[in-house]
Amino acid sequence: MAIPDFQTLMLPLLRLAAAGETTVPKSLEVLAKEFKLSEEESNRPTSSGSQTTFYNRTHWAKTYMKKAGLLEITKRGHFRATQRGRTLLESNPPRIDNVVLSNFEDFRAFRALRRPKPAEEFDGPAEASDVATPEERIDAAFAEITSELLSALIQRLRGNSPAFFERAVLDLLVAMGYGGSRTEAAQRVGRSGDGGIDGVINQDPLGLDVVYVQAKRYADGNTIGSDKIREFAGSLDDRHATKGVFITTSGFSLSAKQTAERSPKRLILIDGEELGRLLVQHGIGVRSERVVDIKRLDLDYFSEEEAS
Repeated sequence: MAIPDFQTLMLPLLRLAAAGETTVPKSLEVLAKEFKLSEEESNRPTSSGSQTTFYNRTHWAKTYMKKAGLLEITKRGHFRATQRGRTLLESNPPRIDNVVLSNFEDFRAFRALRRPKPAEEFDGPAEASDVATPEERIDAAFAEITSELLSALIQRLRGNSPAFFERAVLDLLVAMGYGGSRTEAAQRVGRSGDGGIDGVINQDPLGLDVVYVQAKRYADGNTIGSDKIREFAGSLDDRHATKGVFITTSGFSLSAKQTAERSPKRLILIDGEELGRLLVQHGIGVRSERVVDIKRLDLDYFSEEEAS
């Protein structure tokens, strides 16, 4: 079963809190059984990897219901249902979500602070479709921005000259650590009679360990076939080389990938999708526009258990 969204978790979590004081970790064990989650689903990490998705959604279910006055904090990490929460459960609601919580003034005030708008816009219920936690909305927005950036990067590379593309590829490989990040380690050799080799990277100062590079600016859908891989391997043979990197703005056919895998040489294939990710990761052709530093409450700072 898929991990339930945080609004779906509200009703069962409130029931647990009405049965007695509890914590999010304790609740996870019961909720995992109720929703028949596998161990993999229960432990699936969020995009940031700082916590599990299940924990994150349960935490926000607790937070939203606390803002609505249905839960109260009893001590550090512990909570229970309030009288308001118990009264709501006595009405036997089929579901508790943002629509239900919007019936409480405390929650409407919280929503107004979270997403500033004219007060009259909060007279109606909160959106029933708002099922993602704040972290998930941030992750989704980041993924959308990144997807657009990757597409723009590849399109720009396709629009520039072959020489520019070859230089960008070498800049990337140096930034990734090939050649010890020495800028002089990379040389562009793409020209007539180069035998299909567009660049060379000397991984040591004396050039004893060399990586040869081929870079192809192809349109999307114009995949690289096995013939191009064999030609590239042949060019390495001519230079008595054993390592090669083939990079393209398009993709590789299955037969091309199989040819590279079967080759006795070490051939690395990087398609357009992977190329875009690597460019962003290593800061080639992109710059930081805005950095969002998300803070979280440091509960250890506020602990007085060891205070004298």
